[in-house]
Amino acid sequence: MYIKNILLTGKPGCGKTTLIKQIIEELGLDAGGFYTLEIRRRGRREGFKIVTLDEKEGILAHVNIRSPYRVSKYGVDIENLEEIGVKSILDSLEKNKVIVIDEIGKMELFSEKFRNAVSAALDSQNKVLATIMLAANPFADEIKRRQDVKIFYLTPENRKRVKEEIKAIFQQSP
Repeated sequence: MYIKNILLTGKPGCGKTTLIKQIIEELGLDAGGFYTLEIRRRGRREGFKIVTLDEKEGILAHVNIRSPYRVSKYGVDIENLEEIGVKSILDSLEKNKVIVIDEIGKMELFSEKFRNAVSAALDSQNKVLATIMLAANPFADEIKRRQDVKIFYLTPENRKRVKEEIKAIFQQSP
C-alpha cells in the first residue's frame, strides 16, 4: 500500500519538529503548513507560537491568554490557529504542496475548522508530514488507524533511522 500520510509521535522534546524541518530542507520539498514553537522567557515555557513555512506567525497558546479553551496553564487562541494554521493547510492543499501539520494535538483539536482541514489534507492527493499527540483522543486515534498512515514513534535513539525511513518514503513515487 502506498503511504502518503506520515505521522511522528513521541514524548515532548524528543525532536519531532526539528526532524520535520530537517527532512523538508534535506529533500528540498515544496511544502506548506506550520510548526509550533515554544515561547520561553528566562528559561521557562510561557506558551507556544504557530509559524507557517512562509513565515507568518502568531500566538497559539500562552499563560496570559484568557480563553475558554485551556490546556494546562495555557489559554488557547483559536482565532490565530484558524487564521494562520488552518489557512496554511488549506493554501498548501490548493497549491498541491506537501502539507506540514505540527501538531495534531490537544490545543489544535479545540477547533472544528482545524479538524476539518486536517481531514481534508489526509484525504487529499497531497503528502502529509505531521506530528500527532501521543495520548489517546478520539479524533487523533481515528487518524492513527487509517490505512494510508504510517506512524513513527520518535526517540533520541532512533531519530537518525526514522529520518532516513521518512526520506525514503518521500523519494518514492507517485
